[in-house]
Amino acid sequence: MFTINIYLRFALIALTLIGGVFLSFQFGFWYALPFILIGLALLVGYIFLGTVQSAALLMQKMDFDGAERRLNLTFKPSWLYSANRAYFYMIKGGLAMQTKRYPEAEVMLEKAQQTGLPSDNERAMVFLQLANLAVVKNNFTGAQSLMRQAKQQKVTETEINEQIAEFDKALKNQGAMKTLQQRNRGAVMQPGGKRRRPKSR
Repeated sequence: MFTINIYLRFALIALTLIGGVFLSFQFGFWYALPFILIGLALLVGYIFLGTVQSAALLMQKMDFDGAERRLNLTFKPSWLYSANRAYFYMIKGGLAMQTKRYPEAEVMLEKAQQTGLPSDNERAMVFLQLANLAVVKNNFTGAQSLMRQAKQQKVTETEINEQIAEFDKALKNQGAMKTLQQRNRGAVMQPGGKRRRPKSR
C-alpha cells in the first residue's frame, strides 16, 4: 500500500492549507478550494489513520527505535479508526516487550485486545504475547489460560500456528520454558504473523 512519508505529509498539509488561504485572499475562494480540500484530506488521513502503517514498515526493517518514534507522532491514538487503533496498541506493546518494559507491554496488548483486532491471526498473536508475559511473571496458570484462547482462534498463518504449538509444548514442560524465553529474547511479532529478530552485531 502506498504510504506518504509523515514529514512530507506535514509539509504538504501546511503548504496546501496556508497556500489555500493565501489564494483565497488574493484571487477568491474558488481558486483556493482545490488546495484547501487536498490539505484537509491529508489532515483527516493523518488524524484518523495515524502513523501505524509506516511504523510497521520500520519494524520490518528492524528499526525498532524509529518505529517507536514514528508511533509517537500519532496525534491522538483514541481518535484512530478502530482497526488502526488496535494495531497501534499491538505494535506499541511489541516494542515495549522488545525493551523489557513488561508492565507497559501488558497494558498496550490488553488495550489492543479490548479495542478489537480485525482477524484471528492478530488476536492469536496478542494472546501469545500475553501468555509470554504471564510466564515472565511466573504465572503459568494464567499463561495456560491465554494459550487456550490463542488455540481457539482460526489462525491462517502457518508461522503463527508453529509459534503457538512451540510455546504450548514448552509450557507443558516448564523446564523447557526458560530455554524458549532465552531463544525468543528480542523477538517481536508483527501484524500479519511475521516475527523478526534483531540483526547480529
